[in-house]
Amino acid sequence: MRTTVTLDPDTERLLKEKVHRTRLSFKVVLNEAIRAGLVLRPRARAARSFTVKAQEMNLRPGNDPVRLSEFADDLELEGFRETTRRLSRKGRAGK
Repeated sequence: MRTTVTLDPDTERLLKEKVHRTRLSFKVVLNEAIRAGLVLRPRARAARSFTVKAQEMNLRPGNDPVRLSEFADDLELEGFRETTRRLSRKGRAGK
């Protein structure tokens, strides 16, 4: 099969060096390189164990760690209400 391939400059240099060293044609060297790259599989890395380092949350009594997202929602709602009140007061003061 004929095809056009754009090689990175470093890849081209490596291929040309091997052509020069081996005295094989560019086509042969390129095909060997592609075959070697497709056949060789990277070695599987040894899986490193993952360790969770737990830390104390130092929550105040009554704060349930399971419901922290609800607590965050409540704080966001409280902030929204305060901002709305402040803007409402500014609107009335400007009239």
